[in-house]
Amino acid sequence: MRIIVEEDYQSMSKKAALLVAGQVLLKADTVLGLATGSTPLGMYKELVRMYQEGEVDFSAVKTFNLDEYYLLPPDDLQSYHYFMQENFFKHINIRAENIHLPDGMAADIEEECMQYEKAIEASGGIDLQVLGIGENGHIGFNEPAESLNVYTGLVNLTEETIKVNSRFFSSMEEVPQKALTVGMGTILKARRIILLASGEKKAKAIRDTVCGQVTTQVPSSFLQLHPDVTLILDQAAASLIVD
Repeated sequence: MRIIVEEDYQSMSKKAALLVAGQVLLKADTVLGLATGSTPLGMYKELVRMYQEGEVDFSAVKTFNLDEYYLLPPDDLQSYHYFMQENFFKHINIRAENIHLPDGMAADIEEECMQYEKAIEASGGIDLQVLGIGENGHIGFNEPAESLNVYTGLVNLTEETIKVNSRFFSSMEEVPQKALTVGMGTILKARRIILLASGEKKAKAIRDTVCGQVTTQVPSSFLQLHPDVTLILDQAAASLIVD
């Protein structure tokens, strides 16, 4: 596990964007696994700038997002479909048919999850997976539990995650209590993984990811088992890591 510590959020975001752009430059038809939330926003902004200045071309890239809220329409302002379009996709030259997100409105959720897995497999698998991390160590929406999903599935969100995500909604009652998420097994199949974390609130989760035991109570700790993981942190997020 490689750990890169940058001075602040802006520097962390630029470093992450350079790694993603480098992957695309090396392999034009790269398959990217993407994350949402506040942490990768700076990275997306920097990638948009790089595209606009002719430094990277997304025309052959395919993307698969990690998750989507259950029963939240794609045009809802808080859906991850909307988030990705507004913050990234509509600003670059990616083809619409190459963008993939789970459909939280699907009539048959089990079938939707199965087809999502098949689409990832048909693409050749994820070349580079971008991850954020929750304060409780969740990645995607794989929450601490007695057992974790291997494949894409419907999961219950913890009260802690609902509370943290409520800042994006008018009230806690509006936050969906379930989500579709790519499973831990599928995440760990990615050829390369980068995990981004910023701020003191993520420091404990990062410490447990790097220094703790591999446990389903800290889903991110399973990244210790992957051969090519890079953590890109700001100083605050890295503050509890012991050499």
